[in-house]
Amino acid sequence: MVSADRGWEPFRSAWQRALYGPCGLYRHDRPAQHFRTSVHASGLFARAIHAVVRDRGLTSVVDHGAGSGELLRQLAALDPDLRLLGVDVLPRPADLSAGIAWRNGLPDHVDGLLLANELLDNVPCDIVELDASGDLRSVEIHAGDEALRLGPPVTAPVRAWVDRWWPLQRPGERAEVGLARDEVWASACARLDGGTALAIDYGHVRDHRPPAGTLASYRAGRQTPLRLDGRHDVTAHVAMDSVAASVSGELAFQHDALRELGLTARRPPLRLATTDPTAYLRLLSHAGEVAELTASPGLGDFYWLLTGSMSTDTPGSPL
Repeated sequence: MVSADRGWEPFRSAWQRALYGPCGLYRHDRPAQHFRTSVHASGLFARAIHAVVRDRGLTSVVDHGAGSGELLRQLAALDPDLRLLGVDVLPRPADLSAGIAWRNGLPDHVDGLLLANELLDNVPCDIVELDASGDLRSVEIHAGDEALRLGPPVTAPVRAWVDRWWPLQRPGERAEVGLARDEVWASACARLDGGTALAIDYGHVRDHRPPAGTLASYRAGRQTPLRLDGRHDVTAHVAMDSVAASVSGELAFQHDALRELGLTARRPPLRLATTDPTAYLRLLSHAGEVAELTASPGLGDFYWLLTGSMSTDTPGSPL
């Protein structure tokens, strides 16, 4: 709620309104209009998700934060027998296949793969700062000019989270409090009924917190100055170790997870260009797509958070 003091409000409230309020970005725009994910980079990503489903003996996928349903469309083409459900605040895409279900909220029970690809970074969270006296205070934003200032002291749960997961040492240091992300994902995973949950996002862990934070805005694929106007995406990297602890999950980098599933960027032998040029070009394209999905720095540095550990005994079948 906006305070009576010249329109100041907690940063998290303004962020929530900018993305999910009546005029918020995700009430009228789809994610693909503003940023590119692994789903958009290559159809091989959908094959990797399908491999997780297959290896765990699951028969359905719930895509939490499905956007335009791009991943679900690819999964439907790969495996017509899969039961597919998209969950998003946006209405069902008009051109989505009738065989793909759609909801505005998660079902009470999930018995397949519960997937959240780049969802948690768009869950608004509190921004806090250590003041000159050593007190931890919330950051507020002005509704008019988007100026920032220090607000009241933080609540006990926020302080406990910061002390454990993102301790601040010097006045002026800020933390992006992941408590809301932990709660969102723990609540989602509580709906699992014999299924598996997989959250994929860019993030960091305690020993590598970014000292300047990660808050950023995007518009039409370009990073912009931070804006909470309902026209720009607003995002912050995820404290993935904290989320993992909230669901007793295990973390892996995307480049490692994809290689364990059999996805490699090995280039075809050059001699194949002479003996079978078509096959050579196909395999070369495949290698290029894998390289993008596993690049470091890049998409390969995204974290995969799985509710059960991924097998490392034997690699998956080639994708």
